[in-house]
Amino acid sequence: MTIPEIESQIISEFSLFEDWMDKYNYLIELGKSLPLMDPHYKTDQYLISGCQSQVWLQAEYRDGKVFFTADSDAIITRGIVNLLIRVFTDQSPRDILDAGLAFLEQTGLREHLSPTRSNGLNAMIKQMKLYALVFQQKYEGKS
Repeated sequence: MTIPEIESQIISEFSLFEDWMDKYNYLIELGKSLPLMDPHYKTDQYLISGCQSQVWLQAEYRDGKVFFTADSDAIITRGIVNLLIRVFTDQSPRDILDAGLAFLEQTGLREHLSPTRSNGLNAMIKQMKLYALVFQQKYEGKS
């Protein structure tokens, strides 16, 4: 699936909920369903700076695609990072770097996050795109 197709699915899912309490509950459910991260990666090396809660993010490059795993000590943050992983995992570095992430505005997610969570969201996106950039330069020889 392409990033726009995944974003469209997420927008559809969020449109099923009428108020923001229901959408937050959906984020909590997404947080609970985030696949477990290998404890080996829950170290300072993988900790994202700029997040109020602790967020660990790990990425690997296989067959031209980037694959992410993550965890957080905050359940809503786990839900947010689960959405980002869903959008970015199994995508090429170029597609990750080019992604505008319109779903964040179209679902209302960005506007309904507290300033500290919004900063954390931006830090997660920045780190994921940084991984993509490094993989692109290292394995694909492009800048």
